Amino acid sequence: MAKQNKLQDFRERRIKGNEKIFAEDFLPFKRYFSLDNKAYEDGAIPVKYKELMGLVASMILRCNDCIIYHIDNCVDVGCTKDELNEAMNIGLVIGGTTVIPHLRHAMEVIEEKKKKKK
Repeated sequence: MAKQNKLQDFRERRIKGNEKIFAEDFLPFKRYFSLDNKAYEDGAIPVKYKELMGLVASMILRCNDCIIYHIDNCVDVGCTKDELNEAMNIGLVIGGTTVIPHLRHAMEVIEEKKKKKK
C-alpha cells in the first residue's frame, strides 16, 4: 500500500474546493477569504508568528486541514522544528487530551514537509 501524502492531498483538495467556492461569485465568500488572507500579512506581528498562532488555534479547534495549512506556511516562512513543537505544546496544554490525535497528525505532516524541503 502506497504511503499517503497528506500535504499533496490537502493542496489538491484545497485548490479544487476553493475553485468551487469562487465559481459561486458570491461577495460574502470573497470578503471572508480576503479578510483571512490579510490577517496573516506582515504587520506589527511578523508573518512567522501569525502562522504559529494559526497553528495553535488549529490544534485547539482540532482542524487537521488547518493544521496542514499552517504547518506548510510555518515551514515556508522559516519556523524551526523547536518553534513548531513549542507552539503545538501550547495548543496541547490549552486543548488537553483531545488534541493528541491532531498532534500525531501534525507530526506526520511536519516530517513530510521537512523531507520535501531537503
